[in-house]
Amino acid sequence: MAEDFIATGRRKEAVARIRMRPGTGKIEVNRRPFDEYFKTIGLQNTVLRPFEITKVMNTFDVTVNTSGGGTAGQAGAVRLAIARALTEVNPEYRPPLKAEGFLTRDPRAKERKKPGQPGARKRFQFSKR
Repeated sequence: MAEDFIATGRRKEAVARIRMRPGTGKIEVNRRPFDEYFKTIGLQNTVLRPFEITKVMNTFDVTVNTSGGGTAGQAGAVRLAIARALTEVNPEYRPPLKAEGFLTRDPRAKERKKPGQPGARKRFQFSKR
């Protein structure tokens, strides 16, 4: 199993664990076809971008297990995991991926709700009288 490359990516509340191996470019997300899971072209492009940058489109089969968050967060998590796995495959892929910012974990997350108010920033309605 030395040809398997395993990586993890996170974004917001989403976590993606991937197993990448040399193949024909088949991507499976949570046991469903990739284009069925990520329905919009934008999300599909987000996931496939690391392959485009490294010019290795359709050379790896990817199996993804993702949970948490929404589809956009999951797509970002998968992108990070794929970029990390590609650097394991070939260290020469690191500079172009790093230049695009695909190896950086996006630290932005939902702000916590504060006590005495209905949300993170929103206040209860103020009544003067």
